[in-house]
Amino acid sequence: MTTPDIIPFTEGEAQLDWLGLTDAIAEGHDLPKAEIADSFLYRRDDTLLNRAAWIDGLGLAVKSATIFPGNAAHNLPAVNGGVCLYADNTGVLDAIVDFHLVTKWKTAGDSLLAARHLARPDSNNIVILGAGTVAESLVEAYSAAFPDARFHIWNRTPSRADDLATRFEHASVATDLQSAVAEADIVCCATMSTEPVLKGEWLQPGTHVDLIGAYRPDMREADDTALTRARIFVDSLDTTIGHIGELKDPIARGVISEADIVADYYDLARFERRSDDDITLFKNGGGAHLDLMVSRYILDRWRAR
Repeated sequence: MTTPDIIPFTEGEAQLDWLGLTDAIAEGHDLPKAEIADSFLYRRDDTLLNRAAWIDGLGLAVKSATIFPGNAAHNLPAVNGGVCLYADNTGVLDAIVDFHLVTKWKTAGDSLLAARHLARPDSNNIVILGAGTVAESLVEAYSAAFPDARFHIWNRTPSRADDLATRFEHASVATDLQSAVAEADIVCCATMSTEPVLKGEWLQPGTHVDLIGAYRPDMREADDTALTRARIFVDSLDTTIGHIGELKDPIARGVISEADIVADYYDLARFERRSDDDITLFKNGGGAHLDLMVSRYILDRWRAR
């Protein structure tokens, strides 16, 4: 029996590039639509989340995530796990991929694919709300597609924004969020907010908005005005509309309707600007099918090294 590849974070990441990843995600959406399923197990505050996906022609993946909030007391990450990737034609275990590697490249790559289609190609002023792990990945990813861009980091705790900005020569701290957004070509939200932090009245014509942080029904990063001013796109209609507050809440209140969502990645040809003045808004919802596409890309690059 063939031994599965074991792909650790550092060695695996050395084989990857952001633009190649977005191409792989686009190609994955040319295949038959994914079947996906999530399951949860709980023990008091601890959680085991299993996300599974099957794409005919690409294979199967099961991403297991353990969320242990008490790990901070042990100086350990709160979220851990792994990804098992299975062969399409036999179901044999092809690889075990580092959880954090898949998550990093899936999350930022998901947003980057949308920006390559929706943001103005000459975008060079990017504002990021949030200063955590995802925000750092976004600087790396967006720099690949917009090499001349400057990044401005805003965070409710300014010292965290300063810590992140110091890691990149082309990044600085945004102290006034409204002014920073008003001058931005691209605005990325990677917060854990349950109340909108981005106001649509701040957005200028031509801005592209990338919403990442909200993943529960009670979470919002952008207000209603941002949604009504923008042309809205999502990575997956199935994993966003009924599950994430960014869309579920305003749809339930009649602020927008499902018909206002232009397309998801299974209709990528519709991801385009009608004019330079369009405000475009993309909701990054993630999903196990993206974990599968990204894991397969990682394995392909690993074997080609």
